[in-house]
Amino acid sequence: MRIQGKEYRTIWYEDDVVKIIDQTKLPHNFIIKDLETVDHAVNAIKSMEVRGAPLIGATAAFGIALAIKENNDLKFIKKSSEKLVNARPTAINLQWAVHRMNNKLSFIKSEELLDIALKEAEEICNEDINFCENIGLEGLKIIEKIYKQKKDTVNILTHCNAGWLATINWGTATSPIYHAHKNGIPVHVWVDETRPRNQGANLTSFELNEEGIPNTIITDNTGGILMQRGEVDMCIVGTDRTLSTGDVCNKIGTYLKALAAHDNNVPFYVALPSSTIDWETKDYKKIPIEERNSDELSHIEGKDDKNNIKKVLIYPEKSKSMNLAFDITPAKYVTGLITEKGVCEASTNGLKQMFNR
Repeated sequence: MRIQGKEYRTIWYEDDVVKIIDQTKLPHNFIIKDLETVDHAVNAIKSMEVRGAPLIGATAAFGIALAIKENNDLKFIKKSSEKLVNARPTAINLQWAVHRMNNKLSFIKSEELLDIALKEAEEICNEDINFCENIGLEGLKIIEKIYKQKKDTVNILTHCNAGWLATINWGTATSPIYHAHKNGIPVHVWVDETRPRNQGANLTSFELNEEGIPNTIITDNTGGILMQRGEVDMCIVGTDRTLSTGDVCNKIGTYLKALAAHDNNVPFYVALPSSTIDWETKDYKKIPIEERNSDELSHIEGKDDKNNIKKVLIYPEKSKSMNLAFDITPAKYVTGLITEKGVCEASTNGLKQMFNR
């Protein structure tokens, strides 16, 4: 996708380093950052310089390659793998990518390890691009159906950022939107601000602007009244982990959107590549829910009238706060799962049939 008219991926290997778009600097500054060591990759994931389940997985894959480049020793690679997996526990793509890399490399000769690792990391990226493009084509069918019935702009509500910045290209929740736009269907996106890190405002609106797609930023709690007024035709969100039962773990606030959608008969879809499915966990209560630093709530960053980026305290100094990063949307509130293989019911049977499990 494009930034300032130029095509980019979110991560790539060039000049012996891994290059990323530092998302903590968006939307005000566009900075490409070099990752030279596995610790750089771990920090990029922890600090959310990269975020979004598919991109986190790709960064971890390249992190394994950086570990090999740094010290081609089995103990070091194993320790690096553990550090990467623990960087952000909720997103299933992280451990999926690390396990895939280690399985691929387990019988490779030492002198070939780095080349094979880089090729596998690149393959993970290419797969994700194909998956996300297919998600877009499958989701496009849903938007087309709404447009044919409505014969007017399709209003779509999304939450957090499940755009191309959260993947390698295209995005998950945004891919159907991009495909609809490219096919001449008029779309408008209600962009949840998504406190506390404002990924909707800072990232989703930013990338939609770059692609010329009309969008409006709203506070996280505005979606309900918009649905009551009939101003939302469908919701599409991403996911950091979807269980084989169809239960969805995503950015905090997703559950409340699903409840509002259910109450107002608004279709609520979840877009995901198969790499985000957790086939092992059956009980959503066992998903580790990341609790992040409360400073993300109590402080907010922005640009002042002199174009200086500043972080300021917005809470009373003595107040405590709790910063849970994710919540669970039970499968019964999900209209359907949009995957690279098609749209299926959010259920064990639906996923088994879709993926021949």
